[in-house]
Amino acid sequence: MVQEKVFRRDLLTACFSKQTVSRVEIKEVTLPPAGKADYHLHRCPVVGCIVSGALLFQLKGGDPMIIKTGEAFFEPRDQPVLHFDNASETEPLVFTAFYLVEENEDLITILPDIS
Repeated sequence: MVQEKVFRRDLLTACFSKQTVSRVEIKEVTLPPAGKADYHLHRCPVVGCIVSGALLFQLKGGDPMIIKTGEAFFEPRDQPVLHFDNASETEPLVFTAFYLVEENEDLITILPDIS
């Protein structure tokens, strides 16, 4: 039996400044069709990968982007997230998020609506 070679595809490089990680919280999250996350930020860096669907993603001060199945995202610590929305009106969005927690930080902080 011939064993196939392992293939690795670069998805994301997330750079942190002086980040200590005491634990990693891993969550699978599902947003319903047309679902939107509240305006929020994280007290720790969050990296993740889209399992199925497409994400409309925009950090405050950044450009909106669509992140598709198999692609990765990065939410820097303390950076407000304007859009973390399911880009589909008909299909759910499923993603896996890795919260790189330093101590007893809250995983998410909901911010006052800016609209």
